[in-house]
Amino acid sequence: MTLNYTLHERGVKGLKVDTSVDFASLSGAFIGGQGDFVTLFEPNALKLEQEGFGYVVASIGELGGEVPYTSFNALKSYIEENPEIIEKFTNALQKGIDYTFDHSSEDLAKLLVDYFPDTSLNDIEETIERYKKADSWYRTTYITESGYNHMQEIVEYNGFLTKKVDYSILVDNTYNHEK
Repeated sequence: MTLNYTLHERGVKGLKVDTSVDFASLSGAFIGGQGDFVTLFEPNALKLEQEGFGYVVASIGELGGEVPYTSFNALKSYIEENPEIIEKFTNALQKGIDYTFDHSSEDLAKLLVDYFPDTSLNDIEETIERYKKADSWYRTTYITESGYNHMQEIVEYNGFLTKKVDYSILVDNTYNHEK
């Protein structure tokens, strides 16, 4: 969706974007000749590049603007009944975020390598560098109103949202850390 929106915002017309391919199959479909471009998360993009099947030409995360892609949800009643759990959870997330920005890509890669058994330590380090260079990661758990509204614009442009929902209804930053 962010690719579609980014192309639209930059005035690129006449491209057919195939959204029928399952996310896990995008690399294989591209390698098999389906499409001229593909949007992939790392380390898949790096692997595709290393294997000679294509080149990373841009970061959609960087070009797409602020998008609170990953969020955690809880019922309002749960939040109200368990404020200490919500606070501890967001504090733990913030601690992880801080750790990511306070440590080198090499240090982070060493921690992550066991979770990517088919990816080398060097490739994980390069992947982390790419994400850092593109400024892909939030520095806080706080979701801004502009980021939230931008995300809705992207989803609406792609035809998956017929009515926008006010930020104050869905986002509760009570326990989040501000920028």
